Amino acid sequence: VQLQASGGGLAQTGGSLTLSCAASGNILRFEIMNWYRQAPGKQRDLVATITTSGTTTYADSVKGRFTISGDNAKNTVYLQMNSLSPEDTAIYYCNAELITRHFPFKWAGWGRGTQVTVSS
Repeated sequence: VQLQASGGGLAQTGGSLTLSCAASGNILRFEIMNWYRQAPGKQRDLVATITTSGTTTYADSVKGRFTISGDNAKNTVYLQMNSLSPEDTAIYYCNAELITRHFPFKWAGWGRGTQVTVSS
């Protein structure tokens, strides 16, 4: 099982980017998928969460600007980021809890990060 994050890059203040996190392997479904971010010299913080039922939660700092969504058929989660500011500059990581088709039938882990840089 692997998580592959993509979609990072350079954006200007006020711009938008969309991140994707695709889970691959013998997966039945995801239970919960999260986006975290870590700015230089700072701890890794939770940005947004989506459950398999579609329930979403957001950090206060991104509410109203970021939208997390999921495609259960593709085992992929997206993070649409609008109204970006330099404070959003960080490495973004996806994290998931998955139900797999084979023992031990659960998997939890991280994908590699994707860099998001917002210029002022």
